[in-house]
Formats: sequence, C-alpha cells, structure tokens
Amino acid sequence: MIYVSIIGFALIIIGLYGMLTRRNIIRIIIGFSIADTGIHLMMVSIGYLKGRTAPILDKAVDQADALQRVVDPVPSALVLTAIVIGLAVTALMLAYAVRLHEAKGSLDIHDFKELKW
Repeated sequence: MIYVSIIGFALIIIGLYGMLTRRNIIRIIIGFSIADTGIHLMMVSIGYLKGRTAPILDKAVDQADALQRVVDPVPSALVLTAIVIGLAVTALMLAYAVRLHEAKGSLDIHDFKELKW
C-alpha cells in the first residue's frame, strides 16, 4: 500500500500545482479534481491493514477475535462520502464557470477584477 500512498501524494502535488499556476478556470477545476482524487487515495491507504479481511461478521470470522481480523470500515465510509461531496463540489464549480463564461465571455481569472479587493 506504500505505492498507493506515493501515487496519492503525487496526485495531490500535481493538483495543487494545476490549481495555483493556471489562469483558466476549467483547468483550475481539473486541478482541484486531481488533488481530490489524491486525497481519496491517501485516505484509502491509511485505512488499509495488511492481512485483514472485510468487516463482515459471519461464520468465516470468529466472534472472539473479530477485532484483530477485520479492517475498520470507517475510513472506507469516509472515502465514499468524500467522493460524493467532491463530485458535488466539482459540479457546482463547473456550473459557476459556465455562468461566468456567459457573463464575461472568458474563463481567464484575470478578467474578473471586480471581485478583487
């Protein structure tokens, strides 16, 4: 799982680079989505424990040593929730980008000076 952690960290760095160095709003949103995917991979790699089974208690898992043989399901549930939230935020950002393009005819962040202090 160290490879998943490395890939997740690399995706976070690539996404941050894309968000901070691009001027096009769509490319900034893509950078956000890449960083979000990296965060999901990091969360999955942190919640993984080698040699353990899924948290389904049945005849295959003895009830006495169940805590030592199963993986904690909370990180997986958090990742699923984070994926849904990330998708909703990305959809909202894209809808906002469409409205900005309709209003100004551009997606360059330097064309939106009225929002600056």
